[in-house]
Amino acid sequence: MRTHRIAVSTFFFFCGFLFANWIARVPEVQDHFGISHLLLGTLLLVISSGAIISMPLSGWMTVKLGSYRLTQVFGMMSAVMVPLMLISTNYLYVLPFFFFCGFSFGATDVAMNAQAVFVERMYERPIMSSFHAIFSVGTAIGGVAGAMFSRFEVPLFSHLASISAFGFLMFLLASFFLINDQPDKSEQEESKGFILPNKAIFPIAILAFCGMTGEGSLNDWSALFMNEVVGQTEDFSAWAFVSFASAMTISRFVGDSILLKIGKRKILIYSCLAAITGLSTALFFATPYMTLLGFFIAGLGLANVVPIIYSTAGNMEGLSPSVGIAMATTIGYMGFFVGPPVIGFLSDAYGLSIGLCFTLGLFLVMFGLILRVRIE
Repeated sequence: MRTHRIAVSTFFFFCGFLFANWIARVPEVQDHFGISHLLLGTLLLVISSGAIISMPLSGWMTVKLGSYRLTQVFGMMSAVMVPLMLISTNYLYVLPFFFFCGFSFGATDVAMNAQAVFVERMYERPIMSSFHAIFSVGTAIGGVAGAMFSRFEVPLFSHLASISAFGFLMFLLASFFLINDQPDKSEQEESKGFILPNKAIFPIAILAFCGMTGEGSLNDWSALFMNEVVGQTEDFSAWAFVSFASAMTISRFVGDSILLKIGKRKILIYSCLAAITGLSTALFFATPYMTLLGFFIAGLGLANVVPIIYSTAGNMEGLSPSVGIAMATTIGYMGFFVGPPVIGFLSDAYGLSIGLCFTLGLFLVMFGLILRVRIE
């Protein structure tokens, strides 16, 4: 049981680690291609579109093959795709790699969270937030690593190729200790292709949309906000992302124990209030340390929204974990599809502060939904 937990945690950690090394150097990625905010948002959109397409397909594929195989294959594929996005300075040449990077990370997300649900059932108590805490540890360490690589001016491709090779090796080793779940034959017969949200999952999926859009927005744009709006250097600006990721880590490590004490509804309400307060602080008091504080508070708030959604969807009665998770994340990841171009367009037209007000609006919508939707 412990071996399975460590193996699944390895996938969570290195998915976060690889992702964060990429995100921490987004300002330099923009310089690498020589593009505007809008075009950068479009590239992020391509990544998100790959993830969105993979989500409903992943639910179907796990029914056919099991989450064990999908976690193995797409985890290693994710590691391979990260450096390939930068093999050319012409972004048109590497668009397929952006798409397949999103596709592989999206499929890995569904499959490894299904594995996490199986482990949680073995422990017979909430542990989902701990897996997402490990993901956040990966993002925090990856963010620090990315900042250090940036500070010492290591070329982008060399940086990402080296950490991706290490990630590939760790995925390969961990894959031998995953839970070998057997596909359900009755579900195989019923499943015909794309698996979309049903009526029971849909409200949870909308919450996923708001929460994941907010999380993705701050992941993608926090470093640029510190660089352009607050006016800090690129290496210091990476710490805005590190602050956000560190807060996510801290909050997720205590999330399971808080969940046992106060329940899902209260923790979601408090999470929304913290996210609203934190992002408002960063936007309206745009000094270096107030911005770091604001992103930190927002990270504390957003941290447990997604784990609660995954656990709820993965334990929905009458659905396998992978199918429930795929249903919720299909809508949730549409936030990554909508967010980058909207924020990119608003930022080019009115400035990045206005662009991130879109995210703040989503937090307000999420708060209103949580007051209405019943989650037990």
